Amino acid sequence: MEATRRGFGIDIGGSGIKGALVDLEKGQLIGDRIRIETPKPSTPSAVADVVHDIVTQAGWDGPVGVTLPAVVKKGVAHTAANIDKQWIGTDADALFAKRLGRSVDQIAMLNDADAAGMAEIRFGDPVARKGVTALLTFGTGIGSAVFQDGKLVPNTEFGHLEIDGHDAEKRAAASVKDNEGLSYPEWAKRVHRYLTVLENLIWPDLFIVGGGVSKKAEKWVPLLDIRTPVLVASLQNNAGIVGAAAAAAEGIEH
Repeated sequence: MEATRRGFGIDIGGSGIKGALVDLEKGQLIGDRIRIETPKPSTPSAVADVVHDIVTQAGWDGPVGVTLPAVVKKGVAHTAANIDKQWIGTDADALFAKRLGRSVDQIAMLNDADAAGMAEIRFGDPVARKGVTALLTFGTGIGSAVFQDGKLVPNTEFGHLEIDGHDAEKRAAASVKDNEGLSYPEWAKRVHRYLTVLENLIWPDLFIVGGGVSKKAEKWVPLLDIRTPVLVASLQNNAGIVGAAAAAAEGIEH
């Protein structure tokens, strides 16, 4: 029972790489989250070294789920958003299996937003399991995960919609708020514009907003005056870790 109840997830982001042991019955972290700055440049080998350090620090010897800010198909990265372009075409399954001393079937690779969405669908508000739900993570970029009655449509890249002549995440990611010194109301206008375009494209029944900035949801979510109901991610910035751990424990990969 112990092996199925616990899992280990790693969430690779543009600024930090985070890992933790996860209680897969409750969808909660066990103990402290380990965070190490994302190396610069964030090449596959440099990132693999950091992932190895996190797993070693945690003393975990089982399957490992890993998220990437990239389109991931059958363990291979096909894009690279906010990580080094060397990731494109990299067999991430094989890379992490070798670096962690695991077999390939003990590594589960997922898009970061897909992992976060899977965790929210499983452990968050049950309303998200009905109809079309779109989870959006606001961080270094904007990640998206879309579900139909709880079933994932993998590798949607709605953070890269072109809106008003710009890649959406270059205007509305949480990192842009910080980099441009925008107030929450100023940034919320950009998020509002982005969500309005997206809701007119896919007509979702629910938006879930996550990422680190969801911890300050009261400062900007009430300013969003859109048609679609908006929920704040219940797992906030830990959703990617939880989703990755669950995928590894259950052998889920897209």
